[in-house]
Amino acid sequence: MSFNNPLLFFICAIGVFNGFLVSFYFLFLSKQKRVQNLFFGLLVLMLSLRIGKSVYIIFTPVEEKDLLIPQLGLSACFLIGVSLFYYLKSSVINSKQVLNSWKIHFSILFLIVLVVGVLKPYESNVYFWHTYFIHFIYLVWGVYLFLSGYVLRYIFKKIASNTQKCTTAELWLVAVFIGNILIFIAYMIGYFYLYLIGTITFSVVFYALLFFFLFKKNRETIFQDIPEKYSAKKIHAKEAQFLIEQLNTLMQEKELYKESDIKLHYVAKNIHISTHKLSQLLNDNLGKSFASFINDHRIEEAKRLLISNNQFTLETIGFEAGFSSKSNFYATFKKVVGKTPSEFQKQFSQE
Repeated sequence: MSFNNPLLFFICAIGVFNGFLVSFYFLFLSKQKRVQNLFFGLLVLMLSLRIGKSVYIIFTPVEEKDLLIPQLGLSACFLIGVSLFYYLKSSVINSKQVLNSWKIHFSILFLIVLVVGVLKPYESNVYFWHTYFIHFIYLVWGVYLFLSGYVLRYIFKKIASNTQKCTTAELWLVAVFIGNILIFIAYMIGYFYLYLIGTITFSVVFYALLFFFLFKKNRETIFQDIPEKYSAKKIHAKEAQFLIEQLNTLMQEKELYKESDIKLHYVAKNIHISTHKLSQLLNDNLGKSFASFINDHRIEEAKRLLISNNQFTLETIGFEAGFSSKSNFYATFKKVVGKTPSEFQKQFSQE
């Protein structure tokens, strides 16, 4: 099937055209010769070739089609996932060079698609490509999407928690990852329903990322190194022990956990350290987030009240311990203790 609608062609093709320009810039013209920028250029190039192939197939009459272009586009599709994976991985670990293992990995995938293209060229093996090899291509792409998500797991944890703020560069990586997922899903839908959706999605994703870049503060950090994880600078054992004792004393004496809206910066101020250092102390030395640390103290207070005071209702005990709502108290107590507050209280009333 081919289309001849100029507006539709413009919408589909503009993302591809600009994608080629962006990839060319990062591969050859960027002043910062970073490993991350190299892989980003490769990622955009592979995507542009894949989407360009779709635009060519959709808008070129059947009798004029050169079957070498579909082969080139599908071959590039085979390398989208691995390009994304190493772009994200090199960014997260701040790699200064392309490791030999990465070169071997990428080369193996490149050789696979090259050998298939030589032994089974698309022009004379259309059935093979569309019935068998394309499924393998999308499977590999999907596997690398999954692995890419795993690479970003620590950033996802930061987004899920309210104790740490993500940098612009980290949010950019997540946006690129989500964009790739959307393009992948669009092609999965297009494979069974409407082929055109993949090309449109690429243009939408491309310009969404462009707007993210243009209107985000500190956008200059997106293509610079992410600051090294604070865990690389460990707190000395003696200092950590001293700070933990201070922290526990503060919790016992001032009972800050009873404040339902207690914030990390307020606790840090009370023991005269930065919020950054307190977060590091909790994560590295106690293995807890700020929320779980506070909730542990609240649970201990709730358990004390449940055992010693039968005059309070369960809801009142929850509020007394610092929980903001009855549902939050019940859910947290059940998760930490393994029993509901009423079940916990009942076992002591029977003794």
